[in-house]
Parts: sequence; C-alpha cells; structure tokens
Amino acid sequence: MKKDFVLLIAGAVLFVSALFVPESMNILRLCLFLAAFVASGLKVILSAVKGIAKGNFFNENTLMVVAAIGAFCIKEYPEAVFVVLFYRVGEMFEDYAVKKSRKSIGEVMNICPEYANLLTDGKLTKVDPDEVEIGDIIVVGAGERVPLDGVVINGKSFLDTSALTGESVPREVGENDTILSGCINRDGTLTVKVTKTFDDSTVSRILELVETASAKKSTSEKFITRFAKYYTPVVLVCALLLAVLPPVLIDGASFSDFIYRALSFLVVSCPCALVISVPLAFFGGIGGAAKKGILIKGGTYLEMLSNAENVVFDKTGTLTKGVFVVQEVNAVDISADELLEIAVYAENVSSHPVAQSLRDAFGKEIDIKKITSSEEIAGFGVKAVIDGKTVLAGNGKLMESMNIPYEKAVGGTAVYVAVDNVFRGSIIISDEIKSDALSVVKMLKKVGIRNAFMLTGDIKTAADVTAEKLGIDKVYSELLPDEKVEKLEEIMKNSSGKTIYVGDGINDAPVLARADAGIAMGALGSDAAIEAADIVIMTDEVGKIADAVKLSKKTMNIAKQNIIFSVAIKIGILILCSFNIVGMSVAVFGDVGVMVLAVLNSFRALKEDK
Repeated sequence: MKKDFVLLIAGAVLFVSALFVPESMNILRLCLFLAAFVASGLKVILSAVKGIAKGNFFNENTLMVVAAIGAFCIKEYPEAVFVVLFYRVGEMFEDYAVKKSRKSIGEVMNICPEYANLLTDGKLTKVDPDEVEIGDIIVVGAGERVPLDGVVINGKSFLDTSALTGESVPREVGENDTILSGCINRDGTLTVKVTKTFDDSTVSRILELVETASAKKSTSEKFITRFAKYYTPVVLVCALLLAVLPPVLIDGASFSDFIYRALSFLVVSCPCALVISVPLAFFGGIGGAAKKGILIKGGTYLEMLSNAENVVFDKTGTLTKGVFVVQEVNAVDISADELLEIAVYAENVSSHPVAQSLRDAFGKEIDIKKITSSEEIAGFGVKAVIDGKTVLAGNGKLMESMNIPYEKAVGGTAVYVAVDNVFRGSIIISDEIKSDALSVVKMLKKVGIRNAFMLTGDIKTAADVTAEKLGIDKVYSELLPDEKVEKLEEIMKNSSGKTIYVGDGINDAPVLARADAGIAMGALGSDAAIEAADIVIMTDEVGKIADAVKLSKKTMNIAKQNIIFSVAIKIGILILCSFNIVGMSVAVFGDVGVMVLAVLNSFRALKEDK
C-alpha cells in the first residue's frame, strides 16, 4: 500500500504540473501527462493486461485503459489521467479500510493452550501440547486451560465451557467424564487420560475451522465490476461500428473523421462517474453505519446485507445478556418467598454459579445458625438440615434418587426443592433476554429477512423457550463450533439468498467467518469473533442489525440510481457526439457534470433516516 500511495502522489503531482504547462510546449505537456497516467494508473494498466491475458476482456480496467489511449490519440490528455487517478484514490481508501479493520485471526484466538502438565513416574513436567500422546496422563490445575481432549480419571471440578459452547454456566465434571480442550478448569485439580492428540483435539479443530471458513466464503464481485462485464463490450462494439460502418455505407464519409468520432465516443463512454460515485455510495453507507455504531468492513458486505434472506443467531451474549438470574419461582403449598429462602439456605455451601444466582435473588443476610448440617452430593445437588427439617435442593436426578415425585420445569436450569421428602417446588434460573432482542426478528422481517434461525451450545429446553419468546423460526441446540458450521452450511445450501450470522464468542468465530456476512457484538464480544466478523455492532444492541440491513438496501438503491442516471446521460451525449452535434469539450463537461451530481447523490447514504 505504501508503494501504491507513493505512485499515486507522484501521479497527482505530475498531473497538476502538466495542467500549468502551456499548449505551445506540447511535447513536454504530453510527456508529463503520460508520466502521470503511468504513475497513477499503473495498477489499472496491469490489471487490464492480466485480465486480457486470462481472457477477461470486459472489465472496468480494460475500458478505462482503452478510453485513456483514445483520449491521448485525440489530445484530450487531462481526461485520460483524470479517470484513472480518481479511480485509484477510491480503491486505495477501500483497501485501507479493509486491511485496517481485519487483522490476522490467528493472533487473537486465545483459546489455544500454551502447555500441558505431563505426569510421568509421579513427576509433573510442562511440555508443549503437541508432544503429548494418546494414553498419556496430564494434570489440569485450577484456573488452567484444558490442553487436550481426554477422560477424567481422578478429581472433580467445574469447567468453564464458554469458549466452546458460549454457555456461561460451568459444567460439573468428575471421574469418567469426557472433557474437551479449550475449556478452563475453575476449581479443583483434574487428572486426565488423553484420548486425542493435539492436532485432532477440539481446540485445534476450531482454529482450523476459522482458518478455512474464510476460504470457503463466496466472495461477491465488486458491484461496478459486474456492471462493467455488460457495459464494456457494448461500448467497445459500438465504438468499432461507429469507426467502420459509416465510411463503408455513406458516400463521402472518411475513415479519419469517424475514427476520431469513435475515439471521442470511447472517451465519453469511460465510466468516470460510475467508478467514482458507486464506490462513494458504498463509503457513504459505511460512514452512515459508523454513525449508528455499526462497523462494516467493506462495500462487499453492504451488498451481502442488502441481499440477505436468512439471519442466524447465537444465543448467549447475543440475544441474551449472558448473566444467569432467577426467572421463575414455582412454589407448591408454600409461598414463593419461603421456597426461595429454603433453597438459598440449602445451597449456601455451594460454589456453583446457580447457587450464586439464588443468593443474588434472595438479597438478604443468611443466618447460619439455622443450618444444622449441609453436604454437597456430587452431580445431584445438596442435602441440608435447616430449622430441624431435611431439605433437598438440586436437579431432577436428586429427586428421582430419593423417590420423590416432582413436576418437571422447562425454560432453563431448574433447582428442585423438597422438604422432609415432600416436593415443594422449583426455581428456574436462565439467561436474561436483552430488551431490544424481543422485537429484533419482527424488525428484520419488516426489512426483508425471511427466515430467522438460532444455533446455540445451550441445552434444548432453554434454547426452545428463548426461541419461542423471540419468534425464531427454527432452533438447533447443544452444538459445538464444528457442528455450528455444519448447520450454517446446511442453511446456506437450502437458501437462494445470502445468510447473515450474528454471534459474540470465541466459539462463534468459525461460523462468523463462514457466513456470507458475519456480524459480531463488539462491546462484550471476544476479539476472535470481532476479527472474524465482516460487520461489528460496536454496542450490544442487537436491534441495530435491522438498521444495518435497512441502510444497506438504501446504499444499494443509491448506487443503482447513480448507474441509471450516469448511463442515461452518457447515452444522450454519445448520440450527440456520434452525429457530431456537440464537440469533445461539451462531452467532457457533461461527463464531469454527471460525475459531480452522482457524487452528491452518494452523500445521501451518510444522511440518517428519520
């Protein structure tokens, strides 16, 4: 980019210098314009040559080079340089924006473990994870990241699995439980028998998914490039016919006169207004989005948004706050306050986040004198004696193991409570839905989105309840990152339109990179998700996705207006030039006028709709 910038500056200086050279010094003037053209348009020239070599004759680069050559032939030197100079300025701004906003994904993927504690002959040795073999024994201490997939052979703890599933509630593990690399061990020490090498482990698969997903993403051609595929051949054929047919068919018509007219035709037809105003419309759209706190990493993604048919959401941290709170207290034959108090006293000894959620909801001091005894039953819950009554608080397995009939609850993590072996109710703890998420699906469908999906690592019951509340059309739950990619590809395969994915966690990075347009929550989202995404909502307002789609459609309409207006005016000027009704100076003025009007129209994309 530095080299391109230097050449562009040199071209601009030579161009301005040539404008001040008097026409009497024609040779010097021509040399300066030629030098300016080569310096500023070197990349355009090389692109045109490469395109022709590959059989791609009909692109904007070819047309600009041909038109510039025609302009030099009829001594319209400034016009020849002007087009490529401003085209390259626009391209450089876009290249800079994209490269600045997207760094290497590998630098920010912080789930990769740096070491493994290998247990050999009773001694622990820190080694690289890729040195550990299947069947080796490793030890994972509290606060350490699990380096390899394996089975716990000793110890129990809670694992933070948010890096893999996006789920905030830690998972309890003990002997014979399978654990995956990339998780964080929160409490006790775990002794683990390795079942997969580092290359085959879950964390390596995630890294590989992110690296390869971008390569699979279908890259849309630039809007102006697609237009040029049709515009360029029409213009070239018309210019050729204008140069050849009249002298053959009309008596007295000279080849030199109509070749001059054909060259004039090429100069006027050069898409100056288009190659400047269309990218400017996209830049305006990107700027307008930035005002709303939406970072779009290039014009291609604006176009993807405008053509989107599906939106696919992650759940935790995207549609929900990622903070677990008490949502319902379903009491049986006692008051809701009594049930909550009993559960809090029973869970007082527990360090599980569910217990903390209960304490937060209770919000009062606990009188420990009321608690005679308390014990934690691993994998089930707790048993306590409170005010002389035996209290059981835990999951459904605890109730079943004690042969206590209970009513199953749905909608999140349920804590079932029994007093003296009599079921007294359940407390539902789940993630809180963001306030603006409640209407986001309706808003998106108003701006043209047809289908809304949810892909989440959360349990099915909690995912289904959230989806129902938000009006999500279809939900897939309990998914790992590679399974999310598979489901997304399945959705994309069965859809004619583009697919947006919205997520926030490290586990979302592969899916964000794979989607036609990946949108990350920027305020609380992981670095990996933000870097892998094409669009970043700088706040956590999920409702702004609808704003982004609406703005993208507005931007595309402005770009299309510029094309229709520019082409219509050009056709009129071309007809007048062909019949020699107007001269080159009028034609150039008309072309520049069209460009100015189109540019002014492009600035509308920056204006915020009321």
